[in-house]
Amino acid sequence: MKDTLTLRVADLETDVLTGIYSEETGKPQPLRITIEARMKPLDRYDPDTPLAESKNYMDLRHAATEAVPEGVHFKLIESFADHICETLFLQDERIEALTVHIVKLAIGIGSEKIGITLHRERP
Repeated sequence: MKDTLTLRVADLETDVLTGIYSEETGKPQPLRITIEARMKPLDRYDPDTPLAESKNYMDLRHAATEAVPEGVHFKLIESFADHICETLFLQDERIEALTVHIVKLAIGIGSEKIGITLHRERP
């Protein structure tokens, strides 16, 4: 079994124009997003290993927030997850696979978590 490294940003909340909610209200839909980026790890991480030897967690956040084109309505939530994957794959060749979990906060009742998980391997 080969070693893997998974970077994770969990429970990021952001508003995105998506789905029926945005179509009906004209407002962005609140989403809770978790992004997992699988990378090939170094053979060893010493205390003085430079920061550049890993992925910046803020890049994961950026792909789901600031990198979202303004005014674009992602009809399917899956297309927004694809946007996140494409953004991160383009940013960093070291990413081998991505998993994006999205929960639609506006349509769940009580403790329901309605949403999707998309997993993509590097093309």
